[in-house]
Amino acid sequence: MKDLHLIVVGKLNDKNIEELERDYFKRLTSPKLTIHEVRAHSEDLNKEAKEVCSKIDDISKNEHPVIVLLTEKGKQFESREFSKWLSALYETQAVIFIIGGASGHGDAVIKRSNIKLSLSEFTYPHKLARLLLVEQIYRAQTIVANHPYNK
Repeated sequence: MKDLHLIVVGKLNDKNIEELERDYFKRLTSPKLTIHEVRAHSEDLNKEAKEVCSKIDDISKNEHPVIVLLTEKGKQFESREFSKWLSALYETQAVIFIIGGASGHGDAVIKRSNIKLSLSEFTYPHKLARLLLVEQIYRAQTIVANHPYNK
């Protein structure tokens, strides 16, 4: 089983959301999820893309991870489908999710991505998208384990 990574542009800086995120992290047992925050560059997509690509390279080293770009134009799943899809991926490959900055993703990041994923047709602030993704990863774990959380 491989690890999951989440690269986010910018810092969370919201104590309430940080507390909720910490709660899900305490519950996550397998796979391991690591969050990597990279610096935002005042909506300069090229600089942000360079930061994200550098972090992808650091994480990847000798692996070829699946790079999943969160975008409103991506594929949508219901929770059980997402659980099945995600568990099949991380059985064989590391998975890197990417949440871009306020202006989206730079071209270099888009070109490196393998899959585009949408949490909803709604547009969310990045800090909420981050929390929603972490919760869905936890939910996926509980579905695989037949835990009653998803009911």
